[in-house]
Amino acid sequence: MFTLSRLMSFVVAVLLVAGCTSTPRKPATPPAVVVPPHAHFNIAASELDTWNAVGQLLVRMDGVTYEGRAQKLGLYAVEYRGEKFLIFTRALLLSNEIKNLTTEVRTALQNGKPNSSAPAIELLGLLQARLPAELIRIESEKKAAQAKKPAPKKKKTAKPAVRR
Repeated sequence: MFTLSRLMSFVVAVLLVAGCTSTPRKPATPPAVVVPPHAHFNIAASELDTWNAVGQLLVRMDGVTYEGRAQKLGLYAVEYRGEKFLIFTRALLLSNEIKNLTTEVRTALQNGKPNSSAPAIELLGLLQARLPAELIRIESEKKAAQAKKPAPKKKKTAKPAVRR
C-alpha cells in the first residue's frame, strides 16, 4: 500500500508539473483592417469655379451618366461603372494651413455617407487629374468674353435749359 500511495503521489506531482508548463502560444494576429483610400481631394480654386468645372468635365467624360445637380448644395448626381453616387464640392475655411481659396471635392453614397468604392475612387482620380486644366480653360474663356464686350456707352446728359 505504501508503494501504491507513493505511486499516486508521483502521478499527481507529474500531472501538476505538466499542467504548469505549457508550450508558448503564437500571439493571435488581428485580422488585417483594410483602410479604403480617402474619396476626396482639395484644389486651390473657388467653390463656384470648381463646381462649374466639375460639371463640364462630367458631361464630357465617357462612361459617366449625368443624372442631376444642385448648385446651392454643390453636388452632382452621377452614375459611373454601374454605381450611382454623388460628387460634392465644398469651400474650405481659411486657416493656418489653408491660406488661399480652396475647395474640397468628394464622393458620397446617395444617403450622404462617404463612398470609397472602386468606381468612385476612379472617377475622383480622373477629376483630380483633369480639373486644373479645366479651371484654366474656363478662366481663359471668361477673360476672352470680357475682352470682346464693347465698352459701355456713356450716357448723354441733357444740357440744362437756358432761360432767357
